[in-house]
Amino acid sequence: MLTTQVFDTTQGRFADGLPVALEQHTGEAWEHIGGGVTEDDGRLDDLLPEGSDLERGTYRLTFDTGTYFAANGQRSPLPVVRVVFEVSRDGEKLHLPLSLSPHGYSTQVVSTQN
Repeated sequence: MLTTQVFDTTQGRFADGLPVALEQHTGEAWEHIGGGVTEDDGRLDDLLPEGSDLERGTYRLTFDTGTYFAANGQRSPLPVVRVVFEVSRDGEKLHLPLSLSPHGYSTQVVSTQN
């Protein structure tokens, strides 16, 4: 399971309507495996296709910040934010929150295993 939540620090609210793509590195290239658009609470809880689990490997989340900022009347030199991370165990459950402004961002990878 992989989830994300985006908070717009400039507007002081969660970022809804932000497109996110999930890719897995296959050794030669990046393969698109999932994604979606953040909800009103900035969350996206279904990044993987239904019935799929994270497998050991390298992944990339691409946040389409250019589309989000344009829709909210903001200008930014960051058209995308890409976060590359590794999964060390099959079936790992991770949450990747993103704090976002037009000129910067901060993120972390949090294990949600019990």
